[in-house]
This record gives sequence, structure tokens and C-alpha cells, in this order.
Amino acid sequence: MDRQRPATASDALAALDDLVATSVLGQQEFARNLGLSTTDLICFAHVLASRDAALTAGDLAARAHVTTGAVTGILNRLERGGFVTREPDPADRRRVRVVPVPAAAERVQAVYGPYHTLLTQSFSRYTPEEIAVIADWLAHAATLARTYLDESCAT
Repeated sequence: MDRQRPATASDALAALDDLVATSVLGQQEFARNLGLSTTDLICFAHVLASRDAALTAGDLAARAHVTTGAVTGILNRLERGGFVTREPDPADRRRVRVVPVPAAAERVQAVYGPYHTLLTQSFSRYTPEEIAVIADWLAHAATLARTYLDESCAT
């Protein structure tokens, strides 16, 4: 698309729809390459994103919009696959925290890395100010999507 051509909100939404549809297919392929289901991969992504603030099973169920019963099966599969471990919460021994296995994070990076490189390269088309607008819009859209899911798609 020529960056100089004016675009409407409809143009942007059509491009977003295309990106989302292609990304869903990509997630399915990334998951398949890692030997996971798409839901398992999404849950592992949430575990990775939590960084040092390890998630509990309940936290993960809420973020992934699955039941606590379903998250138990997901965690069992992720643990068997060497993606996560479960550790007692030092603050409350009754709770279990989900922690990523470093080697698994490297496996995921090997699958996602080339795609992230392409995306990073695409930012060279834009000024830092334009990238700031893109980042702001994406963050705002993600907040809207989470709010919509929380309000309209309860598990």
C-alpha cells in the first residue's frame, strides 16, 4: 500500500481483518510446529509474557478465557511437553505458580524469530513518531479487545 494515499477507518479495519485472519493461521502453524494446540500456545505466551511475576493456574485461565478445569489439562500438556513447570508459591504454599522452562522459550523464539524479524524490518518504513502512533493504536485496540472479551465472551 502506498503510504502517501489517504486511508479511511474502513481501509484500516479491512487491513486489520486481513492481518488478524492471517495471524490466526500463523498461530495454528506456529503451534503445530511446536507440537501444541493453539490454545496451549496462547497459554504459554501468557506465561512467557508474565516474566518474573509467575502466573497461577487461575490467572492463566482468566487471561486465556478458559475454565480452571480446562487450564489444568493445558498445564498438564505444557508440562509434559517441557514448556512449563509448576512451583509452589513462596508467599502461599497452597497456590501453584506456572513458570516457563528456559529451553522452551528458546524453542518458541526459534519458531517466531524469523517472523518478528520481518515485522521489525517493516518498521523502517516509518518515522519514530509514526511508530509511536502505531504502538499506541495497537495497545488501545488490545485493551478494547480484552474488554470486549471480558464483557461479551465470558467462559
